[in-house]
Amino acid sequence: MAITSSTATALDVPTLVSQLMAVERKPIDTLNTQVTDYQAKISSFGTLSSLVSGFQTAAQNLSTSLQKFAATPSDPNVLSATAGSTAVAGTYTMNVSQLAQSQNLIAAGQTSSTAAIGTGTATTITFDFGTISGGTLTNGVYSGATFTSSGSGTKSITIDSTNNTLAGIRDAINAAGMGVSATIVNDGSGTPYRLVLASTSSGVANSLKITTSGGDAAVNNLLAYDPAGVQNLTQTQVAQNANLTVNGIAVTSASNTVSGAIQGVTLTLKNTTLTPASLTVARDTTAINSAASSFVDAYNALASQIKSRSAYGTSTSPGGTLAGDGTLRTMQDQLRSIFNTPASGGTLTSLVQVGISFQKDGSLLLDSTQLDSAMAANFSDVTNLFSSSTGFATRLAAWGQSTLTPGGLIDTRTQSLNDSIKTRNDEIDKLNNRMSALQKQYTTEYTNLNMLLSSMNSTSTYLTQQLGTPTK
Repeated sequence: MAITSSTATALDVPTLVSQLMAVERKPIDTLNTQVTDYQAKISSFGTLSSLVSGFQTAAQNLSTSLQKFAATPSDPNVLSATAGSTAVAGTYTMNVSQLAQSQNLIAAGQTSSTAAIGTGTATTITFDFGTISGGTLTNGVYSGATFTSSGSGTKSITIDSTNNTLAGIRDAINAAGMGVSATIVNDGSGTPYRLVLASTSSGVANSLKITTSGGDAAVNNLLAYDPAGVQNLTQTQVAQNANLTVNGIAVTSASNTVSGAIQGVTLTLKNTTLTPASLTVARDTTAINSAASSFVDAYNALASQIKSRSAYGTSTSPGGTLAGDGTLRTMQDQLRSIFNTPASGGTLTSLVQVGISFQKDGSLLLDSTQLDSAMAANFSDVTNLFSSSTGFATRLAAWGQSTLTPGGLIDTRTQSLNDSIKTRNDEIDKLNNRMSALQKQYTTEYTNLNMLLSSMNSTSTYLTQQLGTPTK
Protein backbone atom coordinates (compact mmCIF):
# COMPACT_ATOMS: atom_id res chain seq x y z
CA MET A 1 0.00 0.00 0.00
CA ALA A 2 1.39 3.45 -0.93
CA ILE A 3 1.57 6.32 1.60
CA THR A 4 1.06 9.79 0.00
CA SER A 5 2.52 12.89 1.68
CA SER A 6 0.07 15.83 2.12
CA THR A 7 0.90 19.21 3.67
CA ALA A 8 -1.90 21.42 5.09
CA THR A 9 -1.48 25.14 4.31
CA ALA A 10 -1.10 27.45 7.33
CA LEU A 11 -3.90 29.92 7.95
CA ASP A 12 -3.41 33.73 7.47
CA VAL A 13 -4.68 34.50 11.00
CA PRO A 14 -4.61 38.37 10.85
CA THR A 15 -6.55 38.46 7.55
CA LEU A 16 -9.04 35.84 8.70
CA VAL A 17 -9.65 37.59 12.02
CA SER A 18 -10.01 40.98 10.23
CA GLN A 19 -12.67 39.52 7.92
CA LEU A 20 -14.55 37.97 10.79
CA MET A 21 -14.41 41.22 12.80
CA ALA A 22 -15.75 43.19 9.81
CA VAL A 23 -18.85 41.04 9.96
CA GLU A 24 -19.09 41.33 13.73
CA ARG A 25 -18.75 45.17 13.57
CA LYS A 26 -21.70 45.70 11.25
CA PRO A 27 -24.02 46.61 14.16
CA ILE A 28 -21.45 49.25 15.25
CA ASP A 29 -21.27 50.61 11.71
CA THR A 30 -25.04 50.90 11.69
CA LEU A 31 -24.99 52.78 15.00
CA ASN A 32 -22.24 55.13 13.75
CA THR A 33 -24.32 55.89 10.68
CA GLN A 34 -27.24 56.76 12.95
CA VAL A 35 -25.03 59.05 15.06
CA THR A 36 -23.81 60.84 11.92
CA ASP A 37 -27.42 61.27 10.80
CA TYR A 38 -28.42 62.71 14.19
CA GLN A 39 -25.46 65.10 14.12
CA ALA A 40 -26.47 66.29 10.66
CA LYS A 41 -29.98 66.95 11.98
CA ILE A 42 -28.59 68.95 14.93
CA SER A 43 -26.46 70.98 12.52
CA SER A 44 -29.54 71.67 10.41
CA PHE A 45 -31.48 72.83 13.45
CA GLY A 46 -28.54 75.10 14.31
CA THR A 47 -28.83 76.72 10.90
CA LEU A 48 -32.59 77.06 11.27
CA SER A 49 -32.16 78.50 14.75
CA SER A 50 -29.95 81.27 13.33
CA LEU A 51 -32.49 82.00 10.59
CA VAL A 52 -35.39 82.08 13.08
CA SER A 53 -33.38 84.52 15.19
CA GLY A 54 -32.77 86.72 12.14
CA PHE A 55 -36.46 86.61 11.25
CA GLN A 56 -37.44 87.47 14.82
CA THR A 57 -35.09 90.47 14.78
CA ALA A 58 -36.44 91.60 11.41
CA ALA A 59 -40.02 91.43 12.73
CA GLN A 60 -39.06 93.45 15.81
CA ASN A 61 -37.22 96.01 13.68
CA LEU A 62 -40.25 96.37 11.42
CA SER A 63 -42.42 97.11 14.42
CA THR A 64 -39.88 99.58 15.81
CA SER A 65 -39.38 101.35 12.47
CA LEU A 66 -43.03 102.37 12.46
CA GLN A 67 -42.22 104.65 15.40
CA LYS A 68 -39.35 106.36 13.59
CA PHE A 69 -39.38 109.94 12.36
CA ALA A 70 -37.04 111.66 9.92
CA ALA A 71 -35.96 115.26 10.50
CA THR A 72 -34.95 116.97 7.25
CA PRO A 73 -33.48 120.49 7.22
CA SER A 74 -33.90 122.81 4.24
CA ASP A 75 -30.21 123.70 4.44
CA PRO A 76 -27.88 120.91 5.69
CA ASN A 77 -25.06 123.47 5.93
CA VAL A 78 -26.92 125.25 8.74
CA LEU A 79 -27.98 122.27 10.83
CA SER A 80 -28.65 118.55 10.93
CA ALA A 81 -31.21 116.79 13.09
CA THR A 82 -32.33 113.41 14.34
CA ALA A 83 -35.83 112.56 15.53
CA GLY A 84 -36.88 109.97 18.11
CA SER A 85 -40.12 108.09 18.58
CA THR A 86 -41.66 110.94 20.64
CA ALA A 87 -41.27 113.48 17.82
CA VAL A 88 -44.32 115.19 16.37
CA ALA A 89 -44.71 115.60 12.63
CA GLY A 90 -44.55 119.19 11.45
CA THR A 91 -42.46 121.93 9.86
CA TYR A 92 -40.41 124.29 12.02
CA THR A 93 -38.84 127.63 11.10
CA MET A 94 -35.29 128.06 12.37
CA ASN A 95 -33.01 131.08 12.79
CA VAL A 96 -29.50 130.62 14.20
CA SER A 97 -27.93 133.92 15.27
CA GLN A 98 -24.97 132.56 17.26
CA LEU A 99 -23.14 129.26 17.65
CA ALA A 100 -21.92 127.96 20.99
CA GLN A 101 -18.18 127.99 21.52
CA SER A 102 -15.66 127.37 24.29
CA GLN A 103 -13.20 129.83 25.78
CA ASN A 104 -9.61 129.79 24.47
CA LEU A 105 -6.66 131.26 26.37
CA ILE A 106 -3.06 131.72 25.21
CA ALA A 107 0.05 132.11 27.38
CA ALA A 108 3.11 134.30 26.82
CA GLY A 109 5.62 132.91 24.30
CA GLN A 110 8.62 130.83 25.39
CA THR A 111 11.92 130.24 23.59
CA SER A 112 11.66 126.47 24.10
CA SER A 113 8.95 123.94 24.82
CA THR A 114 11.35 121.74 26.79
CA ALA A 115 13.37 124.26 28.81
CA ALA A 116 12.65 124.52 32.54
CA ILE A 117 10.29 127.27 33.65
CA GLY A 118 11.12 128.62 37.12
CA THR A 119 12.96 126.81 39.88
CA GLY A 120 10.88 123.64 40.00
CA THR A 121 9.36 124.48 43.36
CA ALA A 122 6.06 122.60 43.68
CA THR A 123 3.17 124.83 42.64
CA THR A 124 -0.50 123.91 42.62
CA ILE A 125 -2.53 125.07 39.62
CA THR A 126 -6.30 125.16 40.27
CA PHE A 127 -8.91 125.45 37.55
CA ASP A 128 -12.46 126.68 38.18
CA PHE A 129 -15.33 126.96 35.70
CA GLY A 130 -17.88 129.74 35.72
CA THR A 131 -19.39 132.80 34.01
CA ILE A 132 -17.69 136.08 33.15
CA SER A 133 -20.05 139.04 33.46
CA GLY A 134 -19.88 142.78 32.79
CA GLY A 135 -16.80 144.86 32.10
CA THR A 136 -15.14 145.37 28.78
CA LEU A 137 -12.89 143.13 26.71
CA THR A 138 -9.97 144.78 24.93
CA ASN A 139 -7.39 142.76 23.03
CA GLY A 140 -8.28 139.66 24.95
CA VAL A 141 -8.11 141.24 28.41
CA TYR A 142 -11.08 142.04 30.66
CA SER A 143 -11.46 145.16 32.76
CA GLY A 144 -14.23 145.65 35.28
CA ALA A 145 -15.59 142.10 34.79
CA THR A 146 -16.72 139.62 37.43
CA PHE A 147 -16.32 135.86 37.57
CA THR A 148 -19.05 133.67 39.10
CA SER A 149 -18.15 130.05 39.69
CA SER A 150 -20.61 127.50 38.38
CA GLY A 151 -20.15 125.49 41.57
CA SER A 152 -19.19 122.34 39.72
CA GLY A 153 -15.99 122.01 41.73
CA THR A 154 -12.37 122.93 41.10
CA LYS A 155 -9.65 120.72 39.61
CA SER A 156 -5.92 120.91 40.38
CA ILE A 157 -2.55 119.77 39.08
CA THR A 158 0.94 120.13 40.55
CA ILE A 159 3.89 121.55 38.62
CA ASP A 160 7.35 120.80 40.04
CA SER A 161 10.85 119.91 38.87
CA THR A 162 9.53 116.81 37.07
CA ASN A 163 7.27 118.70 34.69
CA ASN A 164 8.08 122.43 34.81
CA THR A 165 8.45 122.82 31.05
CA LEU A 166 5.89 124.01 28.57
CA ALA A 167 5.50 120.44 27.28
CA GLY A 168 5.35 119.10 30.85
CA ILE A 169 2.61 121.56 31.82
CA ARG A 170 0.67 120.65 28.68
CA ASP A 171 0.92 116.94 29.41
CA ALA A 172 -0.05 117.37 33.07
CA ILE A 173 -3.19 119.31 32.15
CA ASN A 174 -4.26 116.79 29.49
CA ALA A 175 -3.54 113.80 31.72
CA ALA A 176 -5.74 115.23 34.47
CA GLY A 177 -8.87 114.97 32.28
CA MET A 178 -10.48 117.90 34.03
CA GLY A 179 -12.32 119.55 31.15
CA VAL A 180 -9.38 121.59 29.85
CA SER A 181 -7.28 120.73 26.81
CA ALA A 182 -3.78 122.07 26.33
CA THR A 183 -1.71 122.40 23.14
CA ILE A 184 1.48 124.17 22.13
CA VAL A 185 1.47 126.47 19.11
CA ASN A 186 4.58 127.76 17.34
CA ASP A 187 3.84 131.29 16.10
CA GLY A 188 7.21 131.78 14.37
CA SER A 189 8.32 134.70 16.55
CA GLY A 190 11.47 135.03 18.66
CA THR A 191 9.60 133.36 21.54
CA PRO A 192 7.43 131.09 19.42
CA TYR A 193 6.17 128.39 21.78
CA ARG A 194 2.85 129.34 23.27
CA LEU A 195 0.62 127.24 25.53
CA VAL A 196 -3.01 127.30 24.40
CA LEU A 197 -5.75 126.29 26.86
CA ALA A 198 -9.35 125.60 25.91
CA SER A 199 -12.38 124.48 27.86
CA THR A 200 -13.58 121.18 26.42
CA SER A 201 -17.20 122.27 27.00
CA SER A 202 -18.78 125.20 25.23
CA GLY A 203 -21.13 127.74 26.77
CA VAL A 204 -20.79 130.89 28.87
CA ALA A 205 -20.79 128.93 32.14
CA ASN A 206 -17.59 127.13 31.17
CA SER A 207 -15.17 130.06 31.23
CA LEU A 208 -11.95 129.54 33.20
CA LYS A 209 -10.37 131.01 36.29
CA ILE A 210 -6.86 129.73 37.05
CA THR A 211 -5.17 130.28 40.40
CA THR A 212 -1.72 129.24 41.58
CA SER A 213 -0.35 128.50 45.04
CA GLY A 214 3.28 127.70 45.84
CA GLY A 215 6.71 129.23 45.56
CA ASP A 216 7.36 129.34 41.83
CA ALA A 217 6.73 132.87 40.57
CA ALA A 218 7.56 131.95 36.96
CA VAL A 219 4.74 129.39 36.84
CA ASN A 220 2.39 131.91 38.43
CA ASN A 221 3.36 134.58 35.90
CA LEU A 222 2.72 132.13 33.08
CA LEU A 223 -0.62 130.62 34.15
CA ALA A 224 -2.49 132.76 36.69
CA TYR A 225 -5.72 134.03 35.15
CA ASP A 226 -8.66 135.79 36.83
CA PRO A 227 -11.11 137.64 34.54
CA ALA A 228 -11.83 139.93 37.49
CA GLY A 229 -8.14 140.43 38.37
CA VAL A 230 -4.66 139.51 37.18
CA GLN A 231 -4.74 138.01 33.69
CA ASN A 232 -1.43 136.46 32.67
CA LEU A 233 -3.16 134.64 29.81
CA THR A 234 -4.87 136.35 26.88
CA GLN A 235 -8.35 135.31 25.78
CA THR A 236 -8.49 134.57 22.05
CA GLN A 237 -12.04 133.16 21.99
CA VAL A 238 -14.87 134.01 24.30
CA ALA A 239 -17.13 131.33 25.75
CA GLN A 240 -20.65 131.73 24.45
CA ASN A 241 -24.00 129.94 24.13
CA ALA A 242 -25.82 129.11 20.96
CA ASN A 243 -28.74 131.45 20.26
CA LEU A 244 -31.56 130.45 17.92
CA THR A 245 -35.28 130.76 17.43
CA VAL A 246 -37.72 127.94 16.72
CA ASN A 247 -40.99 129.19 15.23
CA GLY A 248 -40.10 132.61 16.64
CA ILE A 249 -39.38 131.35 20.17
CA ALA A 250 -35.90 132.22 21.48
CA VAL A 251 -33.77 129.26 22.55
CA THR A 252 -30.37 129.32 24.28
CA SER A 253 -28.06 126.33 24.51
CA ALA A 254 -24.59 125.88 25.99
CA SER A 255 -23.88 123.39 23.21
CA ASN A 256 -24.40 123.28 19.48
CA THR A 257 -26.19 120.01 20.09
CA VAL A 258 -29.63 121.16 21.14
CA SER A 259 -32.13 118.75 22.68
CA GLY A 260 -35.59 119.64 23.88
CA ALA A 261 -36.18 122.73 21.76
CA ILE A 262 -38.39 120.58 19.53
CA GLN A 263 -40.09 117.56 21.09
CA GLY A 264 -38.24 114.35 20.33
CA VAL A 265 -35.73 116.12 18.04
CA THR A 266 -31.99 116.71 18.55
CA LEU A 267 -30.49 119.57 16.56
CA THR A 268 -26.84 119.91 15.62
CA LEU A 269 -26.06 123.52 14.71
CA LYS A 270 -23.36 124.13 12.09
CA ASN A 271 -23.67 127.75 10.95
CA THR A 272 -25.62 130.92 11.58
CA THR A 273 -28.44 131.80 9.21
CA LEU A 274 -28.83 134.83 6.99
CA THR A 275 -32.36 133.80 6.05
CA PRO A 276 -34.71 131.48 7.97
CA ALA A 277 -34.21 127.75 7.49
CA SER A 278 -36.89 125.12 7.91
CA LEU A 279 -36.91 121.68 9.49
CA THR A 280 -39.47 119.10 8.43
CA VAL A 281 -40.28 116.26 10.82
CA ALA A 282 -42.22 113.36 9.31
CA ARG A 283 -42.63 109.61 9.50
CA ASP A 284 -39.51 107.89 8.22
CA THR A 285 -41.13 105.94 5.39
CA THR A 286 -37.73 105.11 3.91
CA ALA A 287 -36.70 103.33 7.11
CA ILE A 288 -40.05 101.55 7.26
CA ASN A 289 -39.73 100.32 3.67
CA SER A 290 -36.20 99.14 4.38
CA ALA A 291 -37.36 97.28 7.49
CA ALA A 292 -40.23 95.70 5.54
CA SER A 293 -37.79 94.56 2.85
CA SER A 294 -35.52 93.03 5.50
CA PHE A 295 -38.55 91.31 7.05
CA VAL A 296 -39.48 89.75 3.69
CA ASP A 297 -35.88 88.70 3.01
CA ALA A 298 -35.51 87.13 6.46
CA TYR A 299 -38.73 85.14 6.05
CA ASN A 300 -37.75 83.95 2.58
CA ALA A 301 -34.35 82.79 3.83
CA LEU A 302 -36.00 80.82 6.65
CA ALA A 303 -38.78 79.37 4.47
CA SER A 304 -36.29 78.31 1.80
CA GLN A 305 -34.19 76.37 4.31
CA ILE A 306 -37.23 74.74 5.90
CA LYS A 307 -38.41 73.66 2.46
CA SER A 308 -35.07 72.24 1.31
CA ARG A 309 -34.20 70.51 4.57
CA SER A 310 -37.62 68.88 4.88
CA ALA A 311 -37.76 67.68 1.24
CA TYR A 312 -37.97 63.95 0.57
CA GLY A 313 -35.40 62.35 -1.70
CA THR A 314 -36.07 61.12 -5.23
CA SER A 315 -34.28 58.79 -7.59
CA THR A 316 -32.30 61.75 -8.91
CA SER A 317 -31.73 63.87 -5.81
CA PRO A 318 -31.13 63.18 -2.13
CA GLY A 319 -33.62 64.30 0.48
CA GLY A 320 -33.09 66.99 3.09
CA THR A 321 -31.45 66.19 6.41
CA LEU A 322 -34.77 66.80 8.21
CA ALA A 323 -37.11 65.04 5.79
CA GLY A 324 -40.13 63.78 7.70
CA ASP A 325 -39.10 65.56 10.92
CA GLY A 326 -42.20 66.44 12.93
CA THR A 327 -40.64 69.59 14.41
CA LEU A 328 -40.27 71.15 10.98
CA ARG A 329 -43.88 70.34 10.12
CA THR A 330 -44.97 71.98 13.36
CA MET A 331 -42.94 75.11 12.58
CA GLN A 332 -44.48 75.32 9.12
CA ASP A 333 -47.98 74.84 10.50
CA GLN A 334 -47.46 77.56 13.13
CA LEU A 335 -46.15 80.07 10.60
CA ARG A 336 -48.99 79.29 8.22
CA SER A 337 -51.50 79.81 11.02
CA ILE A 338 -50.05 83.23 11.93
CA PHE A 339 -50.05 84.47 8.34
CA ASN A 340 -53.59 83.21 7.78
CA THR A 341 -55.00 84.79 10.95
CA PRO A 342 -56.12 88.41 10.32
CA ALA A 343 -55.01 91.30 12.51
CA SER A 344 -57.79 93.04 14.41
CA GLY A 345 -58.45 96.58 15.57
CA GLY A 346 -58.16 98.42 12.26
CA THR A 347 -59.33 98.54 8.67
CA LEU A 348 -56.22 96.65 7.50
CA THR A 349 -56.26 92.96 8.41
CA SER A 350 -53.87 91.19 6.01
CA LEU A 351 -50.35 91.79 4.75
CA VAL A 352 -51.43 91.76 1.12
CA GLN A 353 -53.25 95.05 1.78
CA VAL A 354 -49.90 96.77 2.36
CA GLY A 355 -48.05 95.12 -0.51
CA ILE A 356 -46.64 91.98 1.16
CA SER A 357 -47.94 88.89 -0.61
CA PHE A 358 -47.13 85.20 -1.00
CA GLN A 359 -45.86 83.91 -4.34
CA LYS A 360 -46.53 80.51 -5.91
CA ASP A 361 -43.27 79.11 -4.55
CA GLY A 362 -44.23 80.10 -0.99
CA SER A 363 -41.92 83.11 -0.78
CA LEU A 364 -42.98 86.64 0.15
CA LEU A 365 -42.77 89.65 -2.18
CA LEU A 366 -42.85 93.33 -1.17
CA ASP A 367 -44.49 96.02 -3.28
CA SER A 368 -42.91 99.18 -1.83
CA THR A 369 -45.19 101.49 -3.80
CA GLN A 370 -48.29 99.86 -2.32
CA LEU A 371 -46.79 100.06 1.18
CA ASP A 372 -46.08 103.78 0.69
CA SER A 373 -49.65 104.34 -0.48
CA ALA A 374 -51.05 102.50 2.54
CA MET A 375 -48.92 104.58 4.92
CA ALA A 376 -49.97 107.81 3.20
CA ALA A 377 -53.65 106.85 3.36
CA ASN A 378 -53.84 105.71 6.99
CA PHE A 379 -50.61 105.37 8.89
CA SER A 380 -52.24 104.36 12.17
CA ASP A 381 -53.90 101.36 10.52
CA VAL A 382 -50.55 100.27 9.05
CA THR A 383 -49.05 100.54 12.52
CA ASN A 384 -51.91 98.49 13.94
CA LEU A 385 -51.48 95.84 11.22
CA PHE A 386 -47.87 95.27 12.23
CA SER A 387 -47.39 96.42 15.81
CA SER A 388 -50.62 95.87 17.74
CA SER A 389 -51.08 92.84 19.99
CA THR A 390 -52.61 91.02 17.01
CA GLY A 391 -50.23 92.60 14.48
CA PHE A 392 -48.17 90.39 12.24
CA ALA A 393 -44.79 91.69 13.33
CA THR A 394 -45.78 91.28 16.98
CA ARG A 395 -47.03 87.71 16.58
CA LEU A 396 -44.17 86.59 14.35
CA ALA A 397 -41.56 88.03 16.72
CA ALA A 398 -43.28 86.21 19.58
CA TRP A 399 -43.27 83.01 17.52
CA GLY A 400 -39.54 83.38 16.95
CA GLN A 401 -38.96 83.88 20.66
CA SER A 402 -41.02 80.84 21.67
CA THR A 403 -39.35 78.69 19.01
CA LEU A 404 -35.85 79.60 20.20
CA THR A 405 -36.40 79.74 23.95
CA PRO A 406 -35.15 76.87 26.16
CA GLY A 407 -37.90 74.29 26.08
CA GLY A 408 -39.10 75.59 22.70
CA LEU A 409 -39.46 73.56 19.53
CA ILE A 410 -35.85 73.68 18.38
CA ASP A 411 -34.33 73.26 21.83
CA THR A 412 -36.59 70.31 22.65
CA ARG A 413 -35.83 68.56 19.36
CA THR A 414 -32.11 69.21 19.67
CA GLN A 415 -32.08 67.80 23.19
CA SER A 416 -33.91 64.70 21.93
CA LEU A 417 -31.33 64.21 19.19
CA ASN A 418 -28.48 64.64 21.65
CA ASP A 419 -30.08 62.04 23.90
CA SER A 420 -30.30 59.65 20.95
CA ILE A 421 -26.64 60.24 20.16
CA LYS A 422 -25.69 59.50 23.76
CA THR A 423 -27.72 56.29 23.73
CA ARG A 424 -26.08 55.14 20.47
CA ASN A 425 -22.61 56.03 21.71
CA ASP A 426 -23.20 54.05 24.90
CA GLU A 427 -24.22 51.04 22.78
CA ILE A 428 -21.16 51.53 20.58
CA ASP A 429 -18.88 51.58 23.65
CA LYS A 430 -20.37 48.33 24.91
CA LEU A 431 -20.04 46.66 21.51
CA ASN A 432 -16.47 47.91 21.14
CA ASN A 433 -15.59 46.29 24.44
CA ARG A 434 -17.18 43.07 23.20
CA MET A 435 -15.30 43.35 19.90
CA SER A 436 -11.98 43.59 21.70
CA ALA A 437 -12.66 40.40 23.60
CA LEU A 438 -13.98 38.65 20.50
CA GLN A 439 -10.93 39.65 18.45
CA LYS A 440 -8.64 38.18 21.09
CA GLN A 441 -10.75 35.01 21.12
CA TYR A 442 -10.62 34.62 17.33
CA THR A 443 -6.89 35.31 17.26
CA THR A 444 -6.23 32.69 19.94
CA GLU A 445 -8.46 30.07 18.32
CA TYR A 446 -6.99 30.38 14.83
CA THR A 447 -3.45 30.65 16.12
CA ASN A 448 -4.00 27.37 17.99
CA LEU A 449 -5.47 25.83 14.84
CA ASN A 450 -2.36 26.86 12.94
CA MET A 451 -0.27 25.15 15.58
CA LEU A 452 -2.35 21.99 15.21
CA LEU A 453 -1.97 22.07 11.42
CA SER A 454 1.76 22.51 11.80
CA SER A 455 1.91 19.51 14.14
CA MET A 456 -0.07 17.38 11.68
CA ASN A 457 2.26 18.36 8.86
CA SER A 458 5.26 17.38 10.96
CA THR A 459 3.72 13.95 11.78
CA SER A 460 2.88 13.31 8.13
CA THR A 461 6.41 14.13 7.06
CA TYR A 462 7.88 11.83 9.71
CA LEU A 463 5.70 8.86 8.72
CA THR A 464 6.54 9.33 5.09
CA GLN A 465 10.23 9.34 5.85
CA GLN A 466 9.98 6.23 8.08
CA LEU A 467 7.90 4.02 5.78
CA GLY A 468 9.28 5.20 2.53
CA THR A 469 7.56 5.06 -0.81
CA PRO A 470 6.83 1.51 -2.18
CA THR A 471 8.17 0.49 -5.62
CA LYS A 472 5.63 -0.26 -8.33
